[in-house]
Amino acid sequence: MKRTHRSAPFFLAGAFALAAAGGLSAQTLEDLKKDHETPGDVLVYGMGLQGQRYSPLKSITKDNVKRLVPKWSYSMNDTRGAEAFPLVSNGMVYTTSHSATVAVDAVTGKQVWKTVHDYPPEVLRIVCCGIVNRGAAIYNGKVIRVTLDNHIVAMDAKTGKVVYDVVSPEISADTGYSMTGAPLISNGVLITGVAGAEYGIRGFIEGYDAETGKHLWRLYTIPKEGEPGHETWAGDSAKVGGGSSWVTGTYDADLDLVYWGVGNPSPWNPRGRKGDNLFTNAIFAIRPKTGERVWYYQTSPEDPFDYDAVQTPVIATINVEGKPRKVVMQANRNGFLYVLDAADGKLLAANAFDKVNWADGVDLKTGRPKVNDVFKGALAGENVTVWPSVSGSTNWQHMAFSPLTGALYINVIHVGMTYQAGDPPKNLTMGRPSGPGSVKRTTVLDDPNVLGYLKAVDPLTGKSKWETPYKSPNFSSTMVTASNLVFTGVMTGEFQALDADTGKVLWSFQTPSGIIGQPITWERDGKQYVTVMSGIGGVYALRSGDPNLANVPAGASLWTFGLFED
Repeated sequence: MKRTHRSAPFFLAGAFALAAAGGLSAQTLEDLKKDHETPGDVLVYGMGLQGQRYSPLKSITKDNVKRLVPKWSYSMNDTRGAEAFPLVSNGMVYTTSHSATVAVDAVTGKQVWKTVHDYPPEVLRIVCCGIVNRGAAIYNGKVIRVTLDNHIVAMDAKTGKVVYDVVSPEISADTGYSMTGAPLISNGVLITGVAGAEYGIRGFIEGYDAETGKHLWRLYTIPKEGEPGHETWAGDSAKVGGGSSWVTGTYDADLDLVYWGVGNPSPWNPRGRKGDNLFTNAIFAIRPKTGERVWYYQTSPEDPFDYDAVQTPVIATINVEGKPRKVVMQANRNGFLYVLDAADGKLLAANAFDKVNWADGVDLKTGRPKVNDVFKGALAGENVTVWPSVSGSTNWQHMAFSPLTGALYINVIHVGMTYQAGDPPKNLTMGRPSGPGSVKRTTVLDDPNVLGYLKAVDPLTGKSKWETPYKSPNFSSTMVTASNLVFTGVMTGEFQALDADTGKVLWSFQTPSGIIGQPITWERDGKQYVTVMSGIGGVYALRSGDPNLANVPAGASLWTFGLFED
């Protein structure tokens, strides 16, 4: 398949910006490890390899946040959803759309370069759940991203010129695979996952040499015949077993472990794949150099409800039974908040953080959910009412963790559904829809005026310290600062700052479109800024029928805010 890249020229304004920044630093592995400690730059997806989305900056406070004003905005010239995580390095902001990668002067908002990745029309027809991209990685003077047709593309950070363009081996878009997530660079290895469970793929996670693009390893999430776990798939159902890995993971340099979430099995209809369906709906711990899986934990065996476990696992040290312990935390789509030992994967806590009725809890000894008649009825083809809905208690959007408050800040979807699985689909093949039409679903609401919350949640209990309601669920990620401010976006377009101690909305600004993006904060010349993308899209906006979104226009743009100066 022919690929083309179109780069805008490197304008003089960009050259001046780089000169003012003192030239381009290397963005070494050590720089990436210390990203959470160096607030002038944002070099890693999640504001640090741990994925905490916490910043030590505190110039913007509860008292002065009402003085936040736009410093600039930049049009992406795109009507698709804007889900990308911006990066900041040496006075430049780098971000992506599904087809473009841009470098923007961080102070002025002027474009320095733009590289467009052209797709054949057939590529965009096979992407399941929104034509999006969630961001890039930056390393040793290169901005590196993945594309919807499964290429890994590195561009020169100064000019946007393509340095290398490699394709994931032995797959193609017509077999249902696509790449939408931001790569993660761990110990010199660029790690990425794939989407496509809704098209019957065999999912995997894979590693590349970040410097050269050389393919190093591939770890399949679905075992083939003869491999451990294959016995958990009835018949030959594992051949189209799904297990996507479409959201970025995290990395602990001390343990040299990458943590990555794995998504739902295929087909959606569980009556076509009886068994636990390993290793779908799981958290993996992986050696970045080799792709060896060190441990795994499965959250939803034999999942009927599309409860992806792709949510980014957050690494932190918290007190467990009175002692500090390094853990991995995941607020799962199935409604349970999991806390696992980072070294060995031992389950330490698992509690509901919103309304859950398909299981009565999680057995801490076995790690398995205590499924009830709702779950069993769904497997038997009965009509059941289940919480959460197919969207989950949270979807792909990312939570933040504050080491100051000890709380997780989670955008929660409060929606249930009726569910009935009919006869399972037959003769499934890779690259074709994997039978969602055989499952009937309708939306169930507790309160039509409250479809979501932003919650401050205790990791070990799942209980909320506070809950702020929203008319529609927030699909934006959260970000928290040392001044105890939480930033998030609203699907109807508001960008907001809330009090991390109380949940009170302290500041709100209306952007031109809905926000499903990922806020960051950074500092330059002693001044703190906050950046986020606006641009509605994604599967909820496209398919939910939410009446609150009827008048939200499309259009992706990048916004940066700072304090008003008299």
